[in-house]
Amino acid sequence: MINKRTVAGGCCLNSTDDMKTDIHPQYYPNAKVRCACGNSFTVGSTKETFEVEICHACHPFYTGKGKLVDTAGRVEKFRARLSKKAALARVKKARKTNKK
Repeated sequence: MINKRTVAGGCCLNSTDDMKTDIHPQYYPNAKVRCACGNSFTVGSTKETFEVEICHACHPFYTGKGKLVDTAGRVEKFRARLSKKAALARVKKARKTNKK
């Protein structure tokens, strides 16, 4: 038997009697989450346990302890190129003034 209710706008919703049974995964309201930093907390999920690499307790955005990661000395390489360029410009300027 189909039991339908009419709602505003004229559409029909099936009652909960018409829902399929045994198709939904089991829900764990107190699923444990463990982070690599050692922090653990509970959430609601369809999995019983989680292991994550980063969480709100250790993520730089949430802790305010963000660091600039300088990979392979890129800042130093840039500064070295910049100083070479400035030195070359000084040499060219000196040559120009000596020719006059």
